Amino acid sequence: MKIINLSREDSVLNHYIQEIRDEVIQKEPIRFRKNLERIGEFFAFEISKKLKYISKETKTPLGEAETRILHNKIVLATILRAGLPMHQGMLNIFDHAQNAFVSAYRRHHKDGSFDVKVEYSSSPSLDDKVLIISDPMLATGHSMVLTYNELLRKGKPATTHIVSVVASTQGIEELKKKIRDKNITLWIAALDEELTAQAYIVPGLGDAGDLAYGIKED
Repeated sequence: MKIINLSREDSVLNHYIQEIRDEVIQKEPIRFRKNLERIGEFFAFEISKKLKYISKETKTPLGEAETRILHNKIVLATILRAGLPMHQGMLNIFDHAQNAFVSAYRRHHKDGSFDVKVEYSSSPSLDDKVLIISDPMLATGHSMVLTYNELLRKGKPATTHIVSVVASTQGIEELKKKIRDKNITLWIAALDEELTAQAYIVPGLGDAGDLAYGIKED
């Protein structure tokens, strides 16, 4: 698995990351969602550089021009509900992409432990397509592994890109351990070392779903 950390180079992306982390700025849900959408657009642009293109003659009002257009068929997938703003950002860039959605959630137990359950998935065929899975946070990695395996029921992608804004070292190790496909690239924008006892990333940014759409009851 190849790992690309976009925060290693200065760009406006790091400004968006600062804002979604800031405990004051992130209290504005509309701004939080918009920043995640912008980050999704940023990732999509960077991923687009790794895709295949073909030449096409385009007729203009004054003549013809040779242009380069995207050749790959793309499926954008996300984990409900926190991934929706990033998904929209990517869809703004890959506006002809097909879409897939997976409902994965943490089921907490009285002893403080939890397991991850997948309840629902919707996806087109993935055979020979470029699969891009987005989720803002890669904490333990369990949700992403389950989501990836669930999506594989719809076929084998030619390549897969996994996108998370903030990842933990433990989450990355989990992906390396459980997902063996060499045609996978993990894209992140921040790497944090710690997880709390409840498996939240530290310093992280909190619960991305709650920040984007409001607090839920477990």
